[in-house]
Amino acid sequence: MDISLPTEVKHVSHVTFDRFNGFLGLPIDLQPDVPRRVPSASASVFGVSAKSMQCSYDARGNSVPTILLMMQKRLYAEGGLKAEGIFRINADNTQEEYVRNKLNRGVVPRGIDVHCLAGLIKAWLRELPSGVLDSLTPEQVMHCNTEDDCIQLTRLIPSTEATLLDWAINLMVDVVQHEQYNKMDARNIAMVFAPNMTQMADPLTALIHAVQVMNFLKTLILKTLREREESAAKGRSLPSYSDSPTAITGIHTETINSGVPHDKALDGSALKEPHTAKFFRSATLSRLECSAYDKLWSFQYE
Repeated sequence: MDISLPTEVKHVSHVTFDRFNGFLGLPIDLQPDVPRRVPSASASVFGVSAKSMQCSYDARGNSVPTILLMMQKRLYAEGGLKAEGIFRINADNTQEEYVRNKLNRGVVPRGIDVHCLAGLIKAWLRELPSGVLDSLTPEQVMHCNTEDDCIQLTRLIPSTEATLLDWAINLMVDVVQHEQYNKMDARNIAMVFAPNMTQMADPLTALIHAVQVMNFLKTLILKTLREREESAAKGRSLPSYSDSPTAITGIHTETINSGVPHDKALDGSALKEPHTAKFFRSATLSRLECSAYDKLWSFQYE
């Protein structure tokens, strides 16, 4: 008795997509048609909410869009911190579109102008659906006159935006720590970042508000810079202290529950770890940062 091959067969596959791990449960024969390394569920990494993007932990334990950490790492590797006028000097526009297209594919090109890369970091912040500091009213920022006022104000910022602010402040402090090379002090770097942190329709109002935001950012930069120096001095006086990372109180951030252990959260596919009352960490943790960057990247380089 001959049994013929089945002619009508149905297979049921359950496929889910999450912005951290991509497609889960996809049949093998369909996988080649799916981009393996995408930075986001969106076709572009610009102009989309950080909540919809693939995220990774930075050296302070904040969950930040991986594309930002990729650009930051490449900027540092290419000597951007020592480039005079970094984040102030505009790059050649002809290169920007090329680099944007590469970034949208999850690739950070090598050998690009550091000023182009710095400009795209600012553009990423500027093109967010809502600005990092849009949750604060101009009146709140205007009446922020002291360091304590600024710290209290940061605690009013939603967790996602607070995390981005934390990352941006520490990036700016890294720049200021190389002022002898790049000529960018706290005021200069705050001035160039301020217009990218808020969105206002009226140009005149936006200009006035940018000055107030600049002073707000400058205060946070100087605070973080001072705390880094104090932490470094304490570390030199206590040799064993270097193995005990210190959390320094400041910008309030919260992250999404994930259940992923912190030591596995730096591989580029990690979810956020639960934090209910996490604060700004401004100390430079070189040992942790190096380990983080080595494990972090789920993108590819050219």
